[in-house]
Amino acid sequence: MASSIKDISINTLIGPGTFIRGEMKVAGFVRVDGDIDGDLQASGRIIIGENARIRGDVQGQIVTVGGVVEGDVVAPEGIVILSSGMVIGSVLTKRLSVSESVLLHGYCFAVDDQERFDAAYLKYSNKKALANSRYSASGNRES
Repeated sequence: MASSIKDISINTLIGPGTFIRGEMKVAGFVRVDGDIDGDLQASGRIIIGENARIRGDVQGQIVTVGGVVEGDVVAPEGIVILSSGMVIGSVLTKRLSVSESVLLHGYCFAVDDQERFDAAYLKYSNKKALANSRYSASGNRES
């Protein structure tokens, strides 16, 4: 049985003109050509088409960005940002390929070492959890 990373069959397709609001968790390979207002997590590849827009974090094994992502992109096996792509957020991966004239605005961590990637991912996850916490920096609960 082939792994989900090498699988080329698309499990989920979000077509042009489609708008989704909310968190999505997808098994396998997903292609987005519409708009998502929320986080997208897939167990396999993610392709974000040239006219797609995502306002939220994107997490998959391999992510190709041809459209706009306003959020963080995490993909342990690789991130490819095409010339039509834009990421306004952080990227965290072991392999990064960025075409000419790409806008990438945020923290960028790319290292081809599993141990260092895991440590960076843990630090990233802890920061995200703290930022999303209902507690303020002073330790008081926010209302």
